[in-house]
Amino acid sequence: MTQLQERCPPAGNQDDTTIAAMTREQLLLRISIDPEICFGKACIRGTRIWVALIIENLADGSDEKAILEMYPHLTREDIRAALAYAAEVTRERVLPAVSQSR
Repeated sequence: MTQLQERCPPAGNQDDTTIAAMTREQLLLRISIDPEICFGKACIRGTRIWVALIIENLADGSDEKAILEMYPHLTREDIRAALAYAAEVTRERVLPAVSQSR
């Protein structure tokens, strides 16, 4: 099973050198899809922050620190969960490539 490793932010008595390994499955548990919340869009569990919003910010060049400042309820693990979810979704759906004519 693939493990995604990341440096955890300080929490309680932990220091910033604590390393946590989360499996893809554990990360995906941080994602919620509920038809009663945000029209059923994939959100970070316990928030109304869309996974797509996080991915769009990353694609637009925002770094992790900027996203965490914009959305203080998020954690580094939530951003990783959004990426893991995006990876899963792209495995299931194929979009036609746009060809450029010369």
